[in-house]
Amino acid sequence: MADRKRSGGRAGNARRTSSLVPSQMPWKQPINNDKPTEPLSLDGIHSIHNGCIRILKEIGIEFLNPESLEIFKKAGCKVKGTNVKMDEDFVMEMLKTAPAQFSVTPRNKDQKIIIGGKYMSFGSVSSPPNLWDLARGKRSGTWESYVEFIKLTQFFNCIHFSGGYPVEPIDIHASVRHLDCLYEKLILCDKVVHAYSLGKERVEDVMEMVRIAGGLSLEEFNSECHMYTNINSVSPLKHDYPMIEGAMIHARRNQAVIVTPFTLAGAMAPVTMSGAVALSLAEGLSAIALLQYINPGCPVGLGTFTSNVDMKTGAPAFGTPEYMRATQMTGQMCRFYGLPMRSSGTCAANVPDGQAMWETSNSLWAAVQSGTNMVYHAAGWLEGGLIASPEKFVMDCEVLQHIQRYFDESIVDTAIDNIAIDTIKEVGPDGHFFGCQHTQDRYETAFYQPMISDWSNFEAWELKGGVWTAERAHKVYKEIINEFQAPIIDISIKDELAEFVTKRKSEGGAPTDF
Repeated sequence: MADRKRSGGRAGNARRTSSLVPSQMPWKQPINNDKPTEPLSLDGIHSIHNGCIRILKEIGIEFLNPESLEIFKKAGCKVKGTNVKMDEDFVMEMLKTAPAQFSVTPRNKDQKIIIGGKYMSFGSVSSPPNLWDLARGKRSGTWESYVEFIKLTQFFNCIHFSGGYPVEPIDIHASVRHLDCLYEKLILCDKVVHAYSLGKERVEDVMEMVRIAGGLSLEEFNSECHMYTNINSVSPLKHDYPMIEGAMIHARRNQAVIVTPFTLAGAMAPVTMSGAVALSLAEGLSAIALLQYINPGCPVGLGTFTSNVDMKTGAPAFGTPEYMRATQMTGQMCRFYGLPMRSSGTCAANVPDGQAMWETSNSLWAAVQSGTNMVYHAAGWLEGGLIASPEKFVMDCEVLQHIQRYFDESIVDTAIDNIAIDTIKEVGPDGHFFGCQHTQDRYETAFYQPMISDWSNFEAWELKGGVWTAERAHKVYKEIINEFQAPIIDISIKDELAEFVTKRKSEGGAPTDF
């Protein structure tokens, strides 16, 4: 590989010289050493587990994929039509083989992430059909906007993996969209990438492109995890055909599958959060049991997307107290089952305003409190996932950097020099600490330095033009796009990717109906 010609400039997350492009913290996967918030008692854990098992054993889960039904029959589960019932012994036996931690290695091995344990990782917004920015307002997703979000994903060091399409480029036909999108993503971004589990063709195309981009043989690709997919159940009580098909393909080739039921209490799940969590777990564990039966030890994770609706309108609500508690409860259950956990950075706000930030912050800190390992939609999400916003992306990355700094062990370092008794004695009751040597030795790294927060007083802020946060974020986003340089990729690999895309397009791409 070393002797091949190379294409591309310096890495997309390199330090910039423009005063508008933020100075950011280096790329690092955070380690959460805090004790998780655990609202459930031991009895509460067993109550939810027992409820989950009763759903699986007495009610069953609908699987619309015929192949999965045959596999469940072979495993000894009760299959009637599309309904699958399984007992506790089967589920718990399957969970024994699921890894509590695994790694995902993208084409840039320095961007490898660990899923599980105390590790956290944050991903970009995924799948909104629309976008909103300060200059042009709300509009449908386009190829141009898709590319911009991929550049933001690559630029920000606090983003560890790329979700699905950060906005759907609806000006690219659905049959070939995955080919164009993954080609551009693999060229512009060297972080962990995702495949939509929307049928065999799309999944296998993405797998082949990830293999090519990593310079891997087929055996090397299949031997360890290089990408992931996320599947959602169709709540209540159902798994559809294409997502289960894609999940099974991933499992057989040792690529990660995150199973995330989307349960809204009061609409798609019981109005009580314990009932909603129990239903979510039953849907998730049923799919994980299937995947572990297919390939024991394949990398899987259990996601939570349990929130509530506004009972006045039926609209989804996110970042609510109920959402936070459901996330924390699911964290306890994931530890009970020994599974890595996924949650999300969400809000119901329509523009990047105060509501957007407090709801998203609630969601992100609930992820911290719950022991989440993989945080979807951590930057850029609006309108309950219907809008992606570049300004919101930048603003969210400020919060993610807060979290990353919060985990820095230097803050709670109690070494004698940090207790600073001699310095306190030197300054005394009438002095200050600005000029003392202890401060001078540490002032550059003592505190978090914001990317877009403005810490000046009102008069100074007004003299600078009185620029509101979203306006500052807009300027930063535009400057990042203007200065972006793609990460290096071997020309031969780039050419091979392009040839694969051309070939698959000539063959018609992927079907658009299931």
